[in-house]
Amino acid sequence: MTTPEPTTKRHPATSIWPLIHAERAALAADLADLTDEEWATPSLCDRFTVREVLAHLTAGGSLNPMRWLAGVIRCRFDFDKQVAMRLAEQLGTTPVDTLARFGRIITSTTKPPVPVVAILGETIVHGEDIRRPLGIRGDYPITTLTRLAEYYQGSDLVVLTKGRIRGMRLLATDGPFATGSGPVVSGSTLALIMAMTGRRIYSDELDGEGVAVLHDRCTTARP
Repeated sequence: MTTPEPTTKRHPATSIWPLIHAERAALAADLADLTDEEWATPSLCDRFTVREVLAHLTAGGSLNPMRWLAGVIRCRFDFDKQVAMRLAEQLGTTPVDTLARFGRIITSTTKPPVPVVAILGETIVHGEDIRRPLGIRGDYPITTLTRLAEYYQGSDLVVLTKGRIRGMRLLATDGPFATGSGPVVSGSTLALIMAMTGRRIYSDELDGEGVAVLHDRCTTARP
């Protein structure tokens, strides 16, 4: 049984899967030639390497609602334990195996019981968790980033973003995204997304009197 997706004329759920598939393919291409040492690089997710974060993304593209729920029950509703268990299932024996497993879910539409746009968020945010420590610059369409920012500004599902930006005015300098009222935080749409999702390092790329408050609200990033 799958969770029905909300559909609007502006953002039909079915239009999001091609964006996810494109971002997964771009990430796989960026990681194709990593050395073993690079695969062991700490990601922006606390205590996880870039290889482990990629395995986490593979797990997300492999779990339907029934398997997800079975894992939650098996782990006694310890969601961190569920993440660790599913990551271990998809890590593989070598980095090449890890990347190959990710390659097999690039066009997958399997997901846990969360909105499709949340999977887009996982793909882009965790993609940055991987790319940034490796010095790789992601190239994201502004329309995709704007759609994701619009989702995060009104949601605390999966990632607590709505509460984190409460009382602030966020303004993108490279696109149309704008939300909220209060002290201004401005910067690229990507930097705003990453700060909204708790990546403190991206506050260095933001300007405005609200940056210090947003920085303090960022917590340890986790898969």
